[in-house]
Amino acid sequence: MTRHYETLFVVKPTLTEEEIKAQIDTVKSILEKNGADIAGEFDWGMRKLAYEIEKNPRGYYYVIYYTAPSSLIKELERNFRYNEEIIRFLNVKYENKKEINAWQNLVNKAGAASAKKAEAAKAAETAGESAE
Repeated sequence: MTRHYETLFVVKPTLTEEEIKAQIDTVKSILEKNGADIAGEFDWGMRKLAYEIEKNPRGYYYVIYYTAPSSLIKELERNFRYNEEIIRFLNVKYENKKEINAWQNLVNKAGAASAKKAEAAKAAETAGESAE
């Protein structure tokens, strides 16, 4: 039986953009290999932490919404614990209808935010081309 999940993880701020993207891709590949269906993702970006973690005052936040079998969570958490580049993570399971509706709203908001970000990037790219 598949369940609805949200996973938030924080990547070390000392990594380059390419290394951060590689960490995100690694997490997504773990999810997909273990039968998850990714419904949405939200890139929060670099943010200040409430308190320092491993002497890092900041972290790169990323959220993924997905449905998956419950056996996946154990494997995902094992990978997070062994990965030194991910300094914190949180998995949330949505169980009843009210929670699942809230999960769907979050997925929709993440999709809208991703679309806005893509539009802004395309507009910036177009503006850069017209300036040349």
